Amino acid sequence: MSPIAPIDPTAVSALLAPFGSSRTLPAEAYRSRELFQWEQTHVFSGWAALGRTDDLLGLGQARAIEHAGESVLLTRDDTGIRAFSNVCRHRGHPLAETGEAFDLRLIRCGYHSWTYRFDGSLHSAPSMTQAEGFDPADWPLTPLGVGELGGWLFVDLTGSAPPIAAHFGNLSGLLAPYEPERLVSVARSAYEVSANWKLAVENYHECYHCTTIHPALCQVTPVDSGSDYAPTGLWCGGTMLLKDHAETMSLDGKSKGVRFRRLPAELERSVLYVGVWPNLLISAHPDYVMAHRLVPIDIDRTVIECEWMWAPESLDNPGFDPAYAVDFWDLTNHEDWGACSRIQKATANRGFSPGPLSPWETSLYQFLSMLGKAYSGEEMSPPVPPSNRIVPIPSLTRS
Repeated sequence: MSPIAPIDPTAVSALLAPFGSSRTLPAEAYRSRELFQWEQTHVFSGWAALGRTDDLLGLGQARAIEHAGESVLLTRDDTGIRAFSNVCRHRGHPLAETGEAFDLRLIRCGYHSWTYRFDGSLHSAPSMTQAEGFDPADWPLTPLGVGELGGWLFVDLTGSAPPIAAHFGNLSGLLAPYEPERLVSVARSAYEVSANWKLAVENYHECYHCTTIHPALCQVTPVDSGSDYAPTGLWCGGTMLLKDHAETMSLDGKSKGVRFRRLPAELERSVLYVGVWPNLLISAHPDYVMAHRLVPIDIDRTVIECEWMWAPESLDNPGFDPAYAVDFWDLTNHEDWGACSRIQKATANRGFSPGPLSPWETSLYQFLSMLGKAYSGEEMSPPVPPSNRIVPIPSLTRS
């Protein structure tokens, strides 16, 4: 359990009220620097996505990444991936500068030349062997939790979070037909959005706004077709249907890829929209998967890394061009980020106050309820969607 967040407890209680009487967040949730720092320390310190494993580093490589105000050192060898606090155990000097992955045999501190193996154990410490009672085994790097699911890498700064499989719960089974671990990343974009990270997540979890700002999207999906799944892990989301003429989400509804080979009948005409707490959004289409990873920079600035992935057989398909998916979602993303930026600016108005949720905003309700639990210091648990919106997890039986 975490300390209670520095936010009006009345507003937190309103987040946790039953669906139909709950409210959205107050302005301070998007503007308070104290709350932002609390979120970095207590929301992003547990399992959080760092990106696709193979994008981050290869065998025999290390990499330093900034995450939630700390520096994380990743290493990868033939025994797996490990994560450590990026500080030398001697005087705390960084072991690597933030940047791209690099090849190496040993991790060497650039201050006093202490060196470490990929498993974090101390290999050598010049002159320290002459110090009475010094035992290298007493001075390994400080380990962090690290987990991989579906090809995504997650880190736990506390080192005490439940197993990553429990964090995902039944989402692993829902994503299994898309075989995310074998997907190939074909295109990437990084957007810097002038909005708090929560506004981007909130926007993602509802299509109540779609008829207003997404004309292209409305051409390929009925915006009122969504249903939710009942999660057993810390995630929320559901599905939307494709219109009869559409094969996938693209500007003309046509696909230049290949339908996923293990897709069950229930998902052949659907698109999944799920959010893994706190910062990974996964949109799975019949022929490609798009993922957003959110990196909060400041109270009003968020970097959103967007990645489009296909199965290997799609890349071999004659005429394959990722632009059919990338162009569609780049247009939609800019429409979304513009709306989020405008809301962020509006939070400065005295008239800004928490509002009600529409019947179409059940996935958003689940995200806000998880946030409310975190703010109140409660133990995190799977959100509960309104019963009239739940659909069963599809079986893996193909038509």
